[in-house]
Amino acid sequence: MSESSQDTRGGLLYGLAAYLCWGLIPLYFREVSAVAPLEILAHRIVWSVVFIALILTVWRRWPALASSLRSGRIVRLLLASAALVAVNWLVYIHGVATQRVMQTSLGYFINPLFSVVLGMVFFRERLRPWQWAALGLATVGLVYLIFMVGELPWIALVLAGSFGLYGLVRKMTPVDGLIGLAIETMLLTPAALIGLAIGVMSGTATFGNNDRATDGLLALSGVATTIPLLCFGQAARRLRLSTLGFLQYLAPSMQFLLAVWVFKEPFVCDQQISFAFIWLALLIFTVDALRTHRRQVAEPVPELRRFAEAFESNPLPRSVAKHGNPTSSIPPQSP
Repeated sequence: MSESSQDTRGGLLYGLAAYLCWGLIPLYFREVSAVAPLEILAHRIVWSVVFIALILTVWRRWPALASSLRSGRIVRLLLASAALVAVNWLVYIHGVATQRVMQTSLGYFINPLFSVVLGMVFFRERLRPWQWAALGLATVGLVYLIFMVGELPWIALVLAGSFGLYGLVRKMTPVDGLIGLAIETMLLTPAALIGLAIGVMSGTATFGNNDRATDGLLALSGVATTIPLLCFGQAARRLRLSTLGFLQYLAPSMQFLLAVWVFKEPFVCDQQISFAFIWLALLIFTVDALRTHRRQVAEPVPELRRFAEAFESNPLPRSVAKHGNPTSSIPPQSP
């Protein structure tokens, strides 16, 4: 088996592991649903810091962390992303605790479409016609859900919005996934510790005052948070974006199935129609992205094509080709 095939196979296994963990995580939060969402969030932050510290030690990444902390811009950006991910985690925990897992799945179904809108607003990216069609269908599905069901799906909207903005901020932050998550959780830790201390002093804390099984599950929240992110980071390095694009729908699909088959949440006709619009939008969006990716792979990028044309019309002098000392004025292209 070639090295490329091994990378692809390994990346696929990492990607499946990440999205399977995210797809099954409602089962975990349902087991600790007796604990207040804010306390679960605080434990998730604190235990994530502990687990990440162990990883940084084993992988010897503390110097990289210290280097990133010396950059004021990186710290400010990660402070913003930390606030966004904290909101995302809290709302997700609340959604599972209040038996609205279907809404949480809806949020992650519409997240890719919301990210396209962010790209258009912040990076002036132009949408292709089929992308506009997908956004239109998704909007129709959401509006139909609001008017026919009579309830604003605020959990889905907050999850999609917070995670989309989180991705936007992290895109602008020059750090890898592990270092970024380490700094984010470290920035959130003081508030989490204060919250846990208030719970202990007021007598409302669950940890240490409940059964050992619940305490153990809360302590495992750091592992449940970090492992999927590390697997995703490995998958992103080995797989094509088109493959990751397909895999990203695995988690919300599993969450949707858990909501209907395991948690027995109602899935009435109006919800079915709304989801049908959104699923059709995602199908169009994914097919268009796949076709565009194949076209870009098949065609040379404009800069390389222009360089090739210039080279063919004005080849290097024989002395340059022989000694390998070109004096071309064309600047090097960024990767």
